[in-house]
Amino acid sequence: MKRNLLIILTIVVAGLSASSCSNPSKMAKEAQLVSLECSPKVLEVIADEITATYTLTFPEGYFHPKAIVEIVPVLVYEGGQAFAPAYKLQGTKVADNFRVISSTGDKASNTIKIAYKPGMEVSHLELRVAVWDGLKKIEFPAPYKIADGANITYKLLNQEGVVVYAPHQYKKVVTEKRETQILYDINSALVKTKELTKDEIKEFEKFLSEVEKDNRRNLKSANIVASASPDGAVALNSKLSDKRGETAKAAFDKITKKSPISAPLNISAIAEDWEGFQELVAASTIPDKELILRVLSMYSDPAVREREIKNMSKVFKTLADKILPELRRARFIANVDYTNYTEEELKELAKTDIDIMDVEALLYTATLVDDAVLKKNIYTKAGEKFKCDRAFNNLAAYYIENGNLSDAKIALSKVIAKNSDYYYNNAGVIALRENDLETAKEMLSKVKLPEVKQNTAIADILEGRYNDAANKLAGTGDANEGLAYILTNQLDKASKVITCKCPRSSYLRAIIAARKGNLTEVAKELGVVHQNSEELKLRSQRDIEFAKFRE
Repeated sequence: MKRNLLIILTIVVAGLSASSCSNPSKMAKEAQLVSLECSPKVLEVIADEITATYTLTFPEGYFHPKAIVEIVPVLVYEGGQAFAPAYKLQGTKVADNFRVISSTGDKASNTIKIAYKPGMEVSHLELRVAVWDGLKKIEFPAPYKIADGANITYKLLNQEGVVVYAPHQYKKVVTEKRETQILYDINSALVKTKELTKDEIKEFEKFLSEVEKDNRRNLKSANIVASASPDGAVALNSKLSDKRGETAKAAFDKITKKSPISAPLNISAIAEDWEGFQELVAASTIPDKELILRVLSMYSDPAVREREIKNMSKVFKTLADKILPELRRARFIANVDYTNYTEEELKELAKTDIDIMDVEALLYTATLVDDAVLKKNIYTKAGEKFKCDRAFNNLAAYYIENGNLSDAKIALSKVIAKNSDYYYNNAGVIALRENDLETAKEMLSKVKLPEVKQNTAIADILEGRYNDAANKLAGTGDANEGLAYILTNQLDKASKVITCKCPRSSYLRAIIAARKGNLTEVAKELGVVHQNSEELKLRSQRDIEFAKFRE
C-alpha cells in the first residue's frame, strides 16, 4: 500500500513539474517560484553612481526551453524612475545569443549601474520581468522588489579644500655687514697714510658713527682680517699677516677715535688668502680664468701652489698687477643687527605709510591684520608694486577662503611663475570647489606640500576610493577625516576624531550611533542637528542611515 502511494506521489509531482513548464506563459503564473538576491541589499551611491548585482534562481522544471525572459531593473524614487539596460535569458531551444538557462534548474546574475539623481536617496530597486512566447509578451504579475536605497553619506563631504599661503621672509632682526679694506705693499706691514684717507674708509667710519646713534641698529662685533697674497713662502706670509693684523688694529682705532665702538673687536690673520685669490680671479676678465683655477685647485701643497702662481704671473701679467696686490690687505668688517619694525608698528604703517614697506614686511603684516579690506589691500600692494608671485598667490588664497572664486582666479592669473606648489595647490582647490575634478587632480598631482593629502583625499572620496582617503587623512584633524572613517566602517576611529560641536559633526555622530544601534544617541545628536540646521534636518528625515530610527 505504501509503495503504491509513493509511486502515485512521484507521478503527481512529475506531472506538476511538467505542467509548470508546459508553455512559456505559465512561467509568469508561477513567478513566486523564482528566488532573488541583491548585493547590496541597501543601495549606496559611490562616485555619483549606484551599482548593484542581482541574482535570479530558477527551480528545476521552471524555465521553458522555448522561452525568453526579459528582466528590466528599475530604480523607483521620488520624482521619477531610472531604468537599467534589460537583461535577457533564454531556454535551451531558443536560437539566440542570450544567457541560456537550463530547465533542470539554474541561476543567473547581472550587475547594473545607475547614475545618481537627487531624490534617489529615498528609493527602491525592482525587477520588472516578462516572458516571451514567440511574439507574445506576458508580463509577470508584479515587479520583484530587491533592494532599498540609497545611502548618500559620502555627500557629507566638505569639498572646500585647504588653501596654502606662501611664506614671508620677514626677519625681526636683520643681520647687516659693512666691509672695507686697506692695502699693503708687497712684503710690508706698514699702513700707508693715503689708505686711511680714501673715500671708502671715510664711508666706513661714517657708517659706524651712524650705527652708534641709531636706536634700531646695534654693532654686534667688528672683525679685522689681515692676510698675505699666496705668492710667497708660507712662513714669511704667516709672520707678515700677523704683523699686518697689529698695524691694522692701530689703523682701525685711529679711524674710530671720534666714535669709539663698544662692540667686541676680533682680529685674525690668514697667511695666504687662497679663497680671496679664487674669488678675485673668478670675478676678473682674465682669459682662461676657469683653467687657471682648475689647475691651481689640483695642488694642496701651498709651496707648490705658490710656485705655480708665480709661473702663471709670468704668463698672465694681470695676476701680478691686479689680483695679488688686492690680497695684501686687512679687511675691516662691521657686523650689525638691525631691529626691524614690531608687529604693532607694521600694522600702523599698513594703514598710514604703506609705501615705505618692503615686500617681506607687507607679506608678514598681512598675516597680522584681521580687517578683511586691509588684508586684501596689503596683498594687492605687495603683488603689484613688487611683481611678487607669493603676494598674488596669497591674495588668491584669501579670496578662496572668502568664497570669491572669480577674483581668486584673476589673482592667480597674475602669477608669473605658474609652477610653484602654492600656485598648483590653490588652483586645485578652486577646481575642487567648482566640481572640475579632472583639473583639480591634474593641479594637485604637482604639489609636494603636506596639505595636498587633504585636498587629494577629497578627490578620492568623490571617486569612491575611501580607503585611500582614510589613509591620507589619518591624524590630520581635517574636516573629512571622520567621514572617511565612517565610509570605511572604522566607527571607533571616527568617534574619536569628530569632536566639533557643529551641526555637520552632530550629523556624523548620529550616523555612527545609528550604525551601532544606539538609538538614544541618534535621537540626542539629531536633536542638535534639527535645532541648528534646517538643511540637515530635512536630509535626516530621508536618510536611509536612520531608517530603523524612523521605524
